[in-house]
Amino acid sequence: MSKIVGVLGGMGPDATADFMSRVIRATPAGKDQDHLRMLVDNNPHVPNRQEALLRGGEDPGPALASMARGLAAAGADFLVMPCNTAHAFADAITAAVDIPLVSIIDVTVEACGDATAIGILATDGCISSGVFQQALAGRDRRAVLPDENEMEALMALITRIKAGDIGAEVADGMRELAAALVARGAEVIVAGCTEIPLVLDADGVDVPLVSSTDELARATVAMARSA
Repeated sequence: MSKIVGVLGGMGPDATADFMSRVIRATPAGKDQDHLRMLVDNNPHVPNRQEALLRGGEDPGPALASMARGLAAAGADFLVMPCNTAHAFADAITAAVDIPLVSIIDVTVEACGDATAIGILATDGCISSGVFQQALAGRDRRAVLPDENEMEALMALITRIKAGDIGAEVADGMRELAAALVARGAEVIVAGCTEIPLVLDADGVDVPLVSSTDELARATVAMARSA
């Protein structure tokens, strides 16, 4: 019997649905019963993470802690959260429950292999929080980050994706931002926002692309199927 997955979702809803789809595709299964049981709190009303981190907005921690407690009470054996920026508030989750939270940050950084210069495409709040930079520094790697203009363009693209625009113009813009980081020395590009893999895949980047969504999906399957 597989462990039950608790998903803190809704940040945003499309990214959560995409994560669940990738979990399904990553699961070895020949019939319905081979798939994982996922308990999902798809809560798009969690306070804005960017506002909290950059402008003193409402703390998302209490909402995330409440979601975690609800999932644990419903029977989840461990938690995942397909939102990189929200991991800046991971302490609120781990303090609220006795079940583990699989970190999307840690599994994504681990997937970068031997590369030492890692290009990070992530929200301004995520980068401001330093969660990726700290994880990379702990492995003797450095982050190649968007400059101010690139970050403004990236946030505009992420906003469009959250509004449902995953068209060619958005995809082209994301590829251009990835190329800019590669030009500054990035050996790997991390899609460090779960909206990004909705428009950017490995064919759009000249170096390896690490999708945080895919890495969390793989880690979720491995954790659920472990003894």
